[in-house]
Amino acid sequence: MSSQTIALAQINPLLGDLPGNARLISQAAAEAFKKGATVVLTPELSLTGYPPEDLLLRPAFIEAAEAELKRLTIELKQFPGLVVIVGHPQQTSVGLQNYASVLRDGQVIAGYAKQKLPNHEVFDEVRYFVAGNQACVFENAGIQYGLILCEDAWHAGPAKQAHDAGAQVLLVLNASPYHLHKEALRIEVLRKQIAISKMPLIYVNAVGGQDELVFDGGSFALNSQGQVVMAMPQFDIGLGFVNLNAEGELEQGLIAPPQSIEAQAYQALVLGVSDYVQKNRFPGVIIGLSGGVDSALVLAIAVDALGADKVRAVMMASRYTADISWIDAREMAQNLGVQYDEIPISGPVDAFEHSLAEQFRGLELDATEENIQARVRGTLLMALSNKTGRLVLTTGNKSEMAVGYCTLYGDMAGGFAVIKDIAKTLVYRLCAYRNSIEPVIPERILTRAPSAELRPDQKDQDSLPSYEALDAIVERYMEQNQSIAQMIAAGFDADSVEKVTRLIKLNEYKRRQAPPGIKVTTRAFGRDWRYPITSQFRA
Repeated sequence: MSSQTIALAQINPLLGDLPGNARLISQAAAEAFKKGATVVLTPELSLTGYPPEDLLLRPAFIEAAEAELKRLTIELKQFPGLVVIVGHPQQTSVGLQNYASVLRDGQVIAGYAKQKLPNHEVFDEVRYFVAGNQACVFENAGIQYGLILCEDAWHAGPAKQAHDAGAQVLLVLNASPYHLHKEALRIEVLRKQIAISKMPLIYVNAVGGQDELVFDGGSFALNSQGQVVMAMPQFDIGLGFVNLNAEGELEQGLIAPPQSIEAQAYQALVLGVSDYVQKNRFPGVIIGLSGGVDSALVLAIAVDALGADKVRAVMMASRYTADISWIDAREMAQNLGVQYDEIPISGPVDAFEHSLAEQFRGLELDATEENIQARVRGTLLMALSNKTGRLVLTTGNKSEMAVGYCTLYGDMAGGFAVIKDIAKTLVYRLCAYRNSIEPVIPERILTRAPSAELRPDQKDQDSLPSYEALDAIVERYMEQNQSIAQMIAAGFDADSVEKVTRLIKLNEYKRRQAPPGIKVTTRAFGRDWRYPITSQFRA
């Protein structure tokens, strides 16, 4: 048995760009070969991107992937002896499978079909794939490598099967989306595998944004004692290396320093915005800047993701906009160097109210008039978007989306909801994190009471519980599936629990019409929250 170097290609595929993704794989193989690697791992479905969703139902897509794999296999012959493992969909005798091919010297020397197909949270692989049932073990330079895919590693069977078939080292290809604390959870789960098999394990993960999902990379290697011997940075592309010595054990390599939860979440949002805008070829973005904390955070994220020249901020003041909101919005835009415009909305709002005066005669003022203001702002932003081609980024947070503290076709109008999975309390923590790098968000934005400024002296807490209580109830009810009784038993005010959970149910129809946004928690509104709008059930 001779020592070997394994390369982990932490790449950012563009879903459906088969030639482009093949190019990323080939470039990684070239660099790895140059640096003496003998095996190159790429992420799950690296050739197509993940998740392809209903593209997998199109025969033309599967045929194109098969053709690109054949072309890539031949291209990689230029690196003699190098093993490159590529993830792709494969049509087999039993049906379409989530597959990985082991390529060497222009040949497919082994292949593996994923055995455990996830069908929970954001995953619905059972819709598309047929599960495999066979181990994959291949030899390279005297080492027997076992190969599994992503969800397989969360179950004991596939790894044990590979070990029983003679594997000495376990390779795991992944497209594992990020959520808070996910990186620690992965290591915990895989240490349990090692405790059973005693095999060292190498884990490669994709990086990049794909619609609502963000893949954080963070690829790593564990030795046969379960110790981390190599770890790559999160949220960044790159090629990592780990050495396997002559005794079949992984040697100590470079370990990227751990990051705080705030740093992880912020980078996830930056990457999500960057990839959504650039992969969809928008020339830039537009943000309604209010002088409040939510739009301040979205503006900072957008600038960090795209550069100031691609970001335009628009302040749309009403008769209720406080002077300090003007001042803080201007300062924020100046700090970040973005194009900044001010468009007063009093005229359009007055025109709407005049047009509706007869229909509203004798009726009290209520949220209707407030929503007219929000919808005028939404219309102006969408008009600017139509004229310039830039994408409108909405600024609503998870707390607001949960209880419907937002206006359909108003502040919900836009193309991408950056912080829709960020609770209000986390919004403040992320602002503090960003200011710790460079103080770009004016301090008063972080200390003044939150307000929609749609009526005189309005404060968010006039109609909502404190954000600390609201966020805790939303997290327990939505992410942890706790019952109303459990939350009350835990000390939460019964009226607040009843109000918040009732509002979550009532506002499902609004959330169905919200733009897609970045998932960072274990359960986000959207892909992994599938509650009926029409339902009479109440716990």
